[in-house]
Amino acid sequence: MALTVYVLRALGLGDLLTAVPALRGLRRHFPDAAIVLAAPAAYRDLALLTDAVDEVVPTAGLGDVRPLDEPPMLGVNLHGAGPQSIEHLLGVAPLAMLTHRHPDHPEVPGPDWSEDVHEVDRWCELLRWAGMPCSADDLDIARPQRKSVLRDAVVIHPGAAAPSRRWPPDRFAAVAAELAGEGYDVVVTGSRAERELAQQVAGSAGLPGSSVLAGELDLLDLVTLVADARLLVCGDTGVAHVATATGTESVLLFGPTPPSRWGPRRLERHRVLWAGDVGDPHADHPDPGLLSLSTAEVLDTVRTALKESS
Repeated sequence: MALTVYVLRALGLGDLLTAVPALRGLRRHFPDAAIVLAAPAAYRDLALLTDAVDEVVPTAGLGDVRPLDEPPMLGVNLHGAGPQSIEHLLGVAPLAMLTHRHPDHPEVPGPDWSEDVHEVDRWCELLRWAGMPCSADDLDIARPQRKSVLRDAVVIHPGAAAPSRRWPPDRFAAVAAELAGEGYDVVVTGSRAERELAQQVAGSAGLPGSSVLAGELDLLDLVTLVADARLLVCGDTGVAHVATATGTESVLLFGPTPPSRWGPRRLERHRVLWAGDVGDPHADHPDPGLLSLSTAEVLDTVRTALKESS
């Protein structure tokens, strides 16, 4: 029987990148095993770029179980607290499981889940509970072997998965307009679904249409753009973790979620603005704490970052 470790992390871009230290911990502990990651198909190339994953089983979310040819020797729950994620893993019939404990599954041992812990540390602590060393600082990824999209740009990324984490587009536009007026190359990124938002920001900032890259880049091109950028300005969203992984300077605007749980673990190249109030990360309107971050405050922080990176 082939040695296979089946890892569940069927979430978003930031979720994948915050799990990289744990994935590398598994690779070091099982050097001869095939590490199979259950994650959205869109993240396959990036997952392989970590050198910790051998195969990606396209998994849109919990319940989208795709059994392997043979039961894996170990199922690893890097998805959540359960019980749904535990049930998903049970669906692939692993010989053993590594997960947090949940009362609905008393037959499956594991450590207790804690809310107040950084997402990177959470999964490293899970591995350490099982006797597997894990370095929470092992976050770097190599720049993709792609042609440069644009070098030394200021990348503005106004979108986020939830409205509660989206700073107003007119404020992003004001920042973009000031920076373009000071001679910086400014581009606006986002997903295909966020293209209209990106066009709104660019249009209000007086930027040319060519500055809108939302929906035009695949994931590795976006990673390449951020890796080659002078600065990234965005909210609490997946692309912020790309800056952490590539060592690119960033200014990050946090709202309902504390940076101590989802912010960059290493702050030497990143500046985080947060009002200090915890809110509802799933709200259908911008978080009040996020709205309290003024355009002037963000611009001042951005200019400081640009000056110190020159």
